[in-house]
Amino acid sequence: MVERVKEEKNLRSKEIKKVTLGNPITLDEFVAVARYGAYVEFSESYRQRIERSQLLVEKGINEGKVMYGVNTGFGALSTELISPEKTAQLQRNILLSHATSVGEPLEEEDVRATMLMVLQNLGQGYSGVRIETLEMYRQFLNIGLTPFAPREGSVGYLSPEAHIALVLLGEGKAFVNGELLTAKEALLRVGMGPIVLTAKEGLALTSGTTSPTGMGALALYDMLKAATVADIIGAMTLEVLKGTTRAFDDRLMSVRPHQEQRNTASNIRRILEDSMIAKKFVDYRLQDALSLRSIPQLHGAAKKTLLDALKTIEIEINSCCDNPILWPDEDAVGALSGCNCDSSYVGIEMDSACIAATTIAKMSERRNNRLINGQHSGYPTFLIRNAGLNSGLMIPQYTQAGILNDMKILSHPATVDNIPTCADQEDYVAMGYNAAKKARKVAIKLEYVLAIELLSIHCAHQFVERGLLPGSASRAVLARIARTVPTMEEDTYLYPHIQTLIEMVHTGEIIECVEDEIGKLL
Repeated sequence: MVERVKEEKNLRSKEIKKVTLGNPITLDEFVAVARYGAYVEFSESYRQRIERSQLLVEKGINEGKVMYGVNTGFGALSTELISPEKTAQLQRNILLSHATSVGEPLEEEDVRATMLMVLQNLGQGYSGVRIETLEMYRQFLNIGLTPFAPREGSVGYLSPEAHIALVLLGEGKAFVNGELLTAKEALLRVGMGPIVLTAKEGLALTSGTTSPTGMGALALYDMLKAATVADIIGAMTLEVLKGTTRAFDDRLMSVRPHQEQRNTASNIRRILEDSMIAKKFVDYRLQDALSLRSIPQLHGAAKKTLLDALKTIEIEINSCCDNPILWPDEDAVGALSGCNCDSSYVGIEMDSACIAATTIAKMSERRNNRLINGQHSGYPTFLIRNAGLNSGLMIPQYTQAGILNDMKILSHPATVDNIPTCADQEDYVAMGYNAAKKARKVAIKLEYVLAIELLSIHCAHQFVERGLLPGSASRAVLARIARTVPTMEEDTYLYPHIQTLIEMVHTGEIIECVEDEIGKLL
């Protein structure tokens, strides 16, 4: 597992230009489409699976089979039979009646991730939809048409997916080049027209873990990247605070052989291997504060949680989470009703990922506090000369504190809650959607917290003994920061500089700076 993750981290999602659906795809490929606009194509095996599955629906209807959502109502109305001539109306009605989420729209990449998950879910070949219907979503992804889907009001599926699917019918709204249009106008703008859904398609387009998995994949991608950035920033803080690298000795790590802990310690050692500062102060203290010496332990534990989530998310990305599924028996069509649409796998992992990300942030804030507190750092308080007249970096730590408080609130698990729906037909509800939705927020907030610590590191280096050089990896990061963030000699407008550093964290530019110097981090 560890070697596989290392190998996949070598991929840059933004460099993947085309993704072919039909075989399992990775998180990097998923994000390449959802965030960076990689071109989507269907393999021949993908198309063949869809066509075989669609024929099963027709066969089942012709044989008079009772199939949930095909010729029955939905949820508590599943005992109501629907005549064949009203099949199309049934599929249209499910979208109209289920498009009830409210509030601000989902981000474009969240909607794109959901559509990609629909293609992955239904493309497994157990759902009975037509290739023409899925082709519409493929075109939406490739030409940049993004349906309008409000973010609030889902317990795991249905409502955001229904808003997205309405656009296929020429209903609802969609964005084209950032402009919000009616669905009919949007389709016309890109040279497309509405379609009429056939049996089971409306249900299939709204069922499954598509929105939780799509949003969860984006959140996890950012959290995994931020965890690596945290190693770099943690090492740089240790360095400028004259911390001892003895706490990262591999002999220490070997007696508690958690691989992620050992990898983190290795990252710290490699980053500081050629640091004059680290070498001079290796015996400056017998033992540092916990926020410095326990970086491998906490970061390692958080990474393990995130890597567990990666395994789950990649299974979910490549699964069929529809209900019912169509299974070709030897003599007859089998429509198997169960609940693969349950979002517990994604939800529990996203709740756990929120906790992992928040623990990384809480350590970052404590390290930052040591940087700006003159009693701990040995540098001028708030890393500014002429303090009093100047406040220096006093208030960015307030920002960290406020953000961290938000993260702690968002770390309360969504999946432990239960509010029955559908006249008690759905008397247990997974709440995976809300877990993934808040994970997206937590990932962004972690980037904010880390960026503020990085700002303090940048400002602290002006007070380091002249001629005492940081390691080559640290120098590369500091040089990149110095191109756009000046050394602060008196109070200045900090917001633009914090935003610059946030962008460096989010894009992974900091990782690139370091890996160009010392090779791939673990």
